[in-house]
Amino acid sequence: MAIVPELNFEPLIKTKWVVPRVVKVLDLEGNPVREIELPDHFLTPVRIDIIRRAYLSAFTGRLQPKGTDPMAGKRTSAESFGVGLGLARVPRVKGHLWPRAAFAPMCVKGRRAHPPKVEKRIRERINKKERKLAIRAAIAATAIPDLIRMRGHRIDEVVQIPPVVVPEFEQLQFTSEVKRVLRRLGLWKDIERAKERTRIRAGKGKRRGRRYKTPKSILVVVGERCPVIQALRNLPGVDVVTVNNLNMLVLAPGGQPGRLTLWTENALNRLRQLFKV
Repeated sequence: MAIVPELNFEPLIKTKWVVPRVVKVLDLEGNPVREIELPDHFLTPVRIDIIRRAYLSAFTGRLQPKGTDPMAGKRTSAESFGVGLGLARVPRVKGHLWPRAAFAPMCVKGRRAHPPKVEKRIRERINKKERKLAIRAAIAATAIPDLIRMRGHRIDEVVQIPPVVVPEFEQLQFTSEVKRVLRRLGLWKDIERAKERTRIRAGKGKRRGRRYKTPKSILVVVGERCPVIQALRNLPGVDVVTVNNLNMLVLAPGGQPGRLTLWTENALNRLRQLFKV
């Protein structure tokens, strides 16, 4: 009997993306000061299909149900005169020599043919465990450079992926101080990208309080409410969120995972405590 050589399938079953287990903690000057182990969330396989479903669930959950009055366009005594008069057989308001049409969908002041109805289901439902899995997968995607580049972020000058900064970053009170730190970490180029691509919205929305459309830039995750939230709020495309408020709308805007995310050391420690895999 011939001896079959042992086959090594390891190159075939490797994960598509490799996430570092240990990363460096950077100070406000961009220099490494110590190392920290990432939580187990960063080892979750990235399921893009589940992430997009969870994003649709979160996005549609914010929509307000809308519908028309069931009697809109029907409060009239209009009635068709029938045939033989040389007139269209639409319902007409009584009491005039040449009565105007009403009630019919194609008439002025008539009803709508297919108005929006309040009973329409506009929210995408999702299971709780599936939503939690999607959030963990979106967190893991923030540590994968390939997915971050696919979103269009500029990471050529970023010191490391994912960038982790010391807790002193949360106590910065002025935007000028934050800007200097982001330059040292190599994240300012992405904010400039968001500013350059800000454009005026097409359509009527420009006169309804949403004139400009700004691309999403970096996401800053902090441990708890702190002064740096006020310092970051006016930068184009930048979102600041605490660990307790992590959701699919900020982790994967548009359902596309891999947002460029700046983590503070306190945020990673709190993530490890609150959300155990």
